[in-house]
Amino acid sequence: MTTLIVGPTIDQVHVGLRLPVLTYDVSATTVVLGALATRDWRPQHHDYHFATERNGVRDIFINAPNQAAWFERYLTDWTGARGRLGRLGFRMKDSVFPGDTMTMTGTVTSTSVDDNGCGWADVDVVLRVGDRVCTTCAARVALPTSNDDNPWSRQGEQWKP
Repeated sequence: MTTLIVGPTIDQVHVGLRLPVLTYDVSATTVVLGALATRDWRPQHHDYHFATERNGVRDIFINAPNQAAWFERYLTDWTGARGRLGRLGFRMKDSVFPGDTMTMTGTVTSTSVDDNGCGWADVDVVLRVGDRVCTTCAARVALPTSNDDNPWSRQGEQWKP
């Protein structure tokens, strides 16, 4: 039996709310499969010698689309099935390598309900490895305004992220 995670409605979310922490131990497989899944054939994401000798980094590293997927997972783990990502922007400041433990934290920075009745939460997310900030992310996520609402049902003029 599959359990549907409903997640919060916009009235249950407030500025300053901290999302649950997500930690993940990165392996070479994590890096390579992320590159394969995003069709990123650049060798710094799968070839240790290229990454270390040509790029001068310590190992292969996670690519941008893979990090985007991790941010999406982090946010939708919190929102549940009815949360809908509206916008996502991030800035990579340092690399994430095999052997690192990624830690993602998030904080709600604003909430609103637009003219179409769609609930919105703006969330700042930080991906750290130890004390090192690797990537910062700003996201806008649609949340239901009630138990009967579903942001996924909005289309056209009703959907304005």
